Amino acid sequence: MEQNIHSFVVKDASGKDVSLEKYKGQVILIVNVASKCGFTPQYKGLEELYEKYKDKGLVVLGFPSNQFGAQEPGSNEEIQSFCSLNYGVQFPVMAKVNVNGSDASPVYQWLKQSAPGIFGTEMIKWNFTKFLIGRDGQVIKRYAPNEEPEAITEDIIKALG
Repeated sequence: MEQNIHSFVVKDASGKDVSLEKYKGQVILIVNVASKCGFTPQYKGLEELYEKYKDKGLVVLGFPSNQFGAQEPGSNEEIQSFCSLNYGVQFPVMAKVNVNGSDASPVYQWLKQSAPGIFGTEMIKWNFTKFLIGRDGQVIKRYAPNEEPEAITEDIIKALG
């Protein structure tokens, strides 16, 4: 199993490989996102965090997933359009992935192992579960879907040093 987040390669929305090594030395907030979820308005808070701290080294990475109540049924193009039009999202939103199950994205397999949820369960419970990763590529903390992006500002500032 990979030692840190920088070891992984993921697909961007157009299907191109993106090595997460390009974010080495940055603080990364990874979020499984969905367009038709009660938590979807969190896109606004995520974008605000990104805008406010990107120059200090924060990157937010969205990973759309349709595994929770089929709340992300769209194609990668439709997802990009939705994020841009409705929330002005500038942070990278990757290709749709599975976050649970045997075909879960390797990134998510590693994240869940590195930072299990409540009672040690690894499964992602719902859309907008967040993982904060330090500049060293290691997971600092996992946040529940209902935890608003603004609520983790302090942890982000600390991680940015």
